[in-house]
Amino acid sequence: MEFLFQFFDFVVHLDGHLVSLFAEYGVWLYAILFIIVFCETGLVVTPFLPGDSMLFLAGALAASEGAFDITILIPVLLAAAILGDNTNYWVGRWVGARLLRWGDTSRFFNRKAFDMTHAFYEKHGGKTMLIARFFPFIRTFAPFVAGIAVMHYGRYFLYDLAGAVLWVFSMCLMGYWFGNIPWVKANLLLIVVLMIAIPGLFVVFGWLRHRFAMQAS
Repeated sequence: MEFLFQFFDFVVHLDGHLVSLFAEYGVWLYAILFIIVFCETGLVVTPFLPGDSMLFLAGALAASEGAFDITILIPVLLAAAILGDNTNYWVGRWVGARLLRWGDTSRFFNRKAFDMTHAFYEKHGGKTMLIARFFPFIRTFAPFVAGIAVMHYGRYFLYDLAGAVLWVFSMCLMGYWFGNIPWVKANLLLIVVLMIAIPGLFVVFGWLRHRFAMQAS
């Protein structure tokens, strides 16, 4: 429980933490942000790490505190997002290959569900990867599932790259251009919380709608 409180404090006071981290680590903070974004997008066990809020705040600090150079920050975070997603995809492919190999002998493998997931990603995988970039947790699991479903890699990479560019540029530049407006600075805590909560509400709403549709059918 204490860890959860510490993590929540880190997320909602991320601006202060980034400033103190820069004072302590200097340019090494680029590497720290790279690792955070890589893990948040590339490891299915770390979807709780800050994503949107951290990019927004890093962009804001690049404009006001001089903590970052925006022309370095964006390429570093873009590389982290692309490498993270592709690592996640290939781990999923590795898992998927073993599921297919053991499918006939394992009672835990549902071939029909696998075929349906594969068909979904072949048809809707592109827009799924684009949209997933802007939703915490889904952003972490979508490439992993795409790998398990054996989505065609060339198509996956094209849409994943487009999603990464849109995500990193939009979040960082919004912070860079608007993060230091007096009203935004005065309500930064509220904005960070909303950036975390609103995408989560969309996910919950979508899940409930799907669940009710399944019950009605």
